[in-house]
Amino acid sequence: MALTTQKAFSSTSSAAARSRAGAIRVCCQARPQPQRQQQQPAEVARRQFLQGSVALAAAAAVLAGSQPAALAASLPPQDIKVLCNAECTAQLDAVETVTLPSGLQYKDIVVGSGPNPRVGFQVVAHYVAMTPNLRVFDSSLEKGKPYDIRVGAGQIIPGLDEGILGMKTGGVRRLYIPGSLAFPRGLKAAAGRPSVPPASPVVFDVQLLYIPGLEDADE
Repeated sequence: MALTTQKAFSSTSSAAARSRAGAIRVCCQARPQPQRQQQQPAEVARRQFLQGSVALAAAAAVLAGSQPAALAASLPPQDIKVLCNAECTAQLDAVETVTLPSGLQYKDIVVGSGPNPRVGFQVVAHYVAMTPNLRVFDSSLEKGKPYDIRVGAGQIIPGLDEGILGMKTGGVRRLYIPGSLAFPRGLKAAAGRPSVPPASPVVFDVQLLYIPGLEDADE
């Protein structure tokens, strides 16, 4: 009887020891790492949108720093009459840019030899109006007749007024007009023609044909 009791006690003690050893092994094992929570579809889409926005901003910065002639060359050609074609524009790179106190800049494509207009004079001129990347949005050549303007009377944008006043008849000039001297409200797009944002810089090519009553006058 005592032997039976002793065997039972030994069996119970062995089971308890095995239980404690098992507990120690479980305690000392490395705990499984929680799985990283998967990003929700909305979060993924937001990250992709932000990455795309950064890429677009970088591309816009590159375009903003490009020369108008280079930008124009990368765009589909417009089947429109112009006063200065692509070859003429390329040659303008070697022509000195004149900057006036108002911020208006110009390059003479052809220097005129006749009289220059005074404020309030009527002049007859052809013009081609373009965006900074040289996309035409208005042109007297397309309309089939030159423009009759009284310069200095506010009939046209200030930059064009100032640019013509410094020309001589027979001359052709490219005007780089800052937004402050251009269209404060902008211009809407037309069929095949780009829009002009409010207060955006523009480029005008102008040919001063003649000044009525001063065709034979001296400067």
